[in-house]
Amino acid sequence: MEPVLPILLWSIYDFNTAAMKKLKIINLVFLGVFLQISCVKTDDFQLPGTEIKEVNIEGDITGISAVKSNFKPESEGIYVFSETNTWMEAYVVSSDEGGNFYKELVLQDKPENPNAGILLLLDDNSLFETYNFGRKIYVKLDGLALWSNNGVHQLGVQNRGDVVAIPPSRIDDHILRTTETAEIVPLPLEISEFKEMHENLFIEIQDVQFNRNLLRENHHYTFAGEVTDEYDGERQLESCSTGGSTMLGTSTFSGFKSLYLPKESGSVKGVLTRNFFDDYFVIAVNSPDDLSFNAERCDPEFLHCSNNTSEGIDVIFEENFTNITSLASLENSGWININVNGGKKFEPGTFDGNRYVRISAFNSEETPLEAWLVSPAIDLSTVLDAQLSFEIMASYDNATILSVLIAEEFTGNVVSTTWKTLDAIIPIGPTNQYGRGFVKSKIDISCLKGQVHFAFRYLGAAPDKSTTYDIDNIRVTGN
Repeated sequence: MEPVLPILLWSIYDFNTAAMKKLKIINLVFLGVFLQISCVKTDDFQLPGTEIKEVNIEGDITGISAVKSNFKPESEGIYVFSETNTWMEAYVVSSDEGGNFYKELVLQDKPENPNAGILLLLDDNSLFETYNFGRKIYVKLDGLALWSNNGVHQLGVQNRGDVVAIPPSRIDDHILRTTETAEIVPLPLEISEFKEMHENLFIEIQDVQFNRNLLRENHHYTFAGEVTDEYDGERQLESCSTGGSTMLGTSTFSGFKSLYLPKESGSVKGVLTRNFFDDYFVIAVNSPDDLSFNAERCDPEFLHCSNNTSEGIDVIFEENFTNITSLASLENSGWININVNGGKKFEPGTFDGNRYVRISAFNSEETPLEAWLVSPAIDLSTVLDAQLSFEIMASYDNATILSVLIAEEFTGNVVSTTWKTLDAIIPIGPTNQYGRGFVKSKIDISCLKGQVHFAFRYLGAAPDKSTTYDIDNIRVTGN
């Protein structure tokens, strides 16, 4: 509305008499006030000396927990509210201003220490202008429908077998916006504490960082601006205190999707929800301001020999799995292939004439799945400038759960051996398809001597940590 005033002033200047100019300017002032009032989408505008009164609810008031109890997970049927004049009290904890929420309000029952949250579907793409973060509202339940979609409780209107957004013409009939904007205090949680009861709540996790493989110089990931991000970008957050991990989910339609992920560690505030397939928890932030990353990282201590990246003349060890066609042939080649809990192991694989070994927790029902593939002994006693290289491809990626380790004294037991962690490049693969190629790591191991063993360790947990990894073209070179 800002350009209207100068445009009208220009038209006024064309009048010939001073009296007419004065009259028109008076009218213009009145018109400007009118335009300001009419352009305000919220009802916060008030004339001086007037008082905005709280809404008066005529009917019964209920809470989110009671509303959610009407959904029966055993039947998964849609529940339609038929009560007369029943209202649900709630506070808004989402904002679509940043584009990470779309035609929905996330609601919780209290500003602090909430017990229940729910998703309200509304056919409006600028809800933050009216229902801002912290706003207390009342939702009229009469005629609304409740269901659970991808594990998340949602309110809307029934459309055949679905629950869809409340149409624009009915939004004002179902929502009363109060004058209260409360200070929302995020619920502090550890990643390991996430439960179904916390879904749709505004939470905070502290002392976390993004997985280091998302932050490498040759590929520093954005929130959701990668070619493999179709609808949402999911980026792994790791706890510095417990080692647990979860995903930060960002819409590819958000206004901040192309921003780089922060390198430091810190805290994240956001709405706890589920991924599209209801496999694992995801945190959705309202804006990048919900991330406060200003502390040092807490990466493990990696083996660091020198900065040599040149392969030696001599090949000390090589494995491209060309002749590995079975688990027996893998073990006969000197590899130790074990699952700590006796379940799924690394397996030979082939595609388009190329052979490799593969590991995945998909369809394993193992929680956790800890599998190790330990190399034969490699003698570095007389080797100079030793370097280890290998190639890894990630597919159906939902967590970075592979690590590469090395030991100078392998006891024969992976648990009792003292391992050194290698700074290997563990690629981030697409979430819903096969990987797009192998990524090579080159690691200087020249400071190690004697009989060494390196190992690939997979620590998955079906179904939420089940990334598929293919490993190929392993070499140890030196002079």
